[in-house]
Amino acid sequence: MKRGKKYVEAAKNIDRTAQYDVAEAVSLVKKAAVAKFDETIEAHIRTGCDGRHAEQQIRGAVVLPHGTGKAVKVLVIAKGEKIDEAKAAGADFVGGEELIPKIQNDGWLDFDVVVATPDMMGVVGRLGRVLGPKGLMPNPKAGTVTMDVTKAVNEIKAGKIEYRLDKTNIIHVPVGKASFTEEQLADNFQTLMDAINKAKPSSLKGQYIKSITLAPTMGPGVKLSVAKVAQ
Repeated sequence: MKRGKKYVEAAKNIDRTAQYDVAEAVSLVKKAAVAKFDETIEAHIRTGCDGRHAEQQIRGAVVLPHGTGKAVKVLVIAKGEKIDEAKAAGADFVGGEELIPKIQNDGWLDFDVVVATPDMMGVVGRLGRVLGPKGLMPNPKAGTVTMDVTKAVNEIKAGKIEYRLDKTNIIHVPVGKASFTEEQLADNFQTLMDAINKAKPSSLKGQYIKSITLAPTMGPGVKLSVAKVAQ
């Protein structure tokens, strides 16, 4: 794959054979973000889990102390007084059963996170084929199936992110923007790692975290020392 000039220049500052501590990695990854827009900084965490086994499926959510730098559009599917509660909490879109055909048939997906009350999950279940592949299906483990819609909306707006294994047992999550300070990125990253370390499956044999890379949207990745980050 041919890389652009900016990518090649940025990559010169990074020793591909080295494993950096958090402060060094954050400093390097900020310098590697040379695109004309405010790049997202993502963490890519390769685990020793086997997601084919239910007990080794890692999934959860954590509120990053400095947010993600992205304005998140929240859809709440509820009924009764929970509709008013969601609106008061600042949800971008709120509705009930009438939203199902709009999403299912009209392809409306102008939102980033879906929150649903438990009494609406029978209805929301019909959207599995649409929302599932996009990672938008509400889930109790992620705190997006709840009666406390105020708390759910507030946390998502404050920078709550969901982490989960992909098919190759890697977790991909944003930890902020290139415009963040090094301290903000390091704080967010450490908060994420603390949550992932706590989520270690008890049934796992062998190494839990195999590798960690921080990378900007368009730039080269920086490898971190697992020993210094994952306890």
